Amino acid sequence: MPLILPDQLPAVELLKQENIFTMGYKRADSQQIRPLRLAILNLMPIKITTETDFVRILSNSALQVQIDFMKIKSHTSKNTPIEHMKMFYRNFEDMKKEKYDGLIVTGAPLEFMDYEEVTYWDELQDVFNWAHHNVTSTIYVCWAAFAALYHFYGIPKYNTDSKIFGVFSHRMLAPELPIFRGFDDEFFAPHSRHCEVRREDIEAVEGLDIIADSEDAGVTIVSARSGREIFITCHLEYSPLTLDGEYKRDVAKGLDIEIPKNYYRNDDPSQYPVVRWRAAANLLYTNWLNYYVYQETPFNINEIE
Repeated sequence: MPLILPDQLPAVELLKQENIFTMGYKRADSQQIRPLRLAILNLMPIKITTETDFVRILSNSALQVQIDFMKIKSHTSKNTPIEHMKMFYRNFEDMKKEKYDGLIVTGAPLEFMDYEEVTYWDELQDVFNWAHHNVTSTIYVCWAAFAALYHFYGIPKYNTDSKIFGVFSHRMLAPELPIFRGFDDEFFAPHSRHCEVRREDIEAVEGLDIIADSEDAGVTIVSARSGREIFITCHLEYSPLTLDGEYKRDVAKGLDIEIPKNYYRNDDPSQYPVVRWRAAANLLYTNWLNYYVYQETPFNINEIE
């Protein structure tokens, strides 16, 4: 089944070239079915790239999913054309009276700031609180995962001595959970961050469960409220060349940056990356949509509590 997207969204044309099926709102409205309503709060600077990453990975589900892109009124994007934002994004203020089956909150390049210093922190907390009562299941990614763990449970983040940068092996600590259905014993995922949350802080909070971690990258996936909140510190949605772009950008700026670990063939940045995370990424998001959203959300969306 297809994703339902605005007809002129740039990601649609890009994904057509990858033979990924999408559907416009008008065609979807003519079908007698209630699609899942999914919102994506995109906090990344280059919106179109992040949109495409998530649309690509969500398109593998057999469910019909309508995606609405959310923005917060207290922040204006400097790296995405204003015309794009007006055409494809809605303010949270205009969406908060609605309910959604699922929500994804992306990362943001704010790791070195205290949460309270973020200009849109107050409104972001409003989004978190709204999701707690009006969304069946929410995935928080990277910085958003740190921010939500802090907001809901007081979990602090810690800056790391060096950037956690590369593709790392992970183990499942609760392989029986539906989110891991179909996974191998180990899975790979990209990381790109300068901070972390620590196991002892999470284990001290009742209701938080670490369900995946990495010897090299630490705590990776945390679950709360039986999967109504899933906090992911890695970037399974990344395309094959995302880490490459980040590395070469920092090199061009003259920053002291190491080559992303376990990424380039023969650790040679002139060679194409070895993609090790695509299967796990597709499985995780497909499982989330099926078992944590579709199987749990009421047919009458207004009954979400």
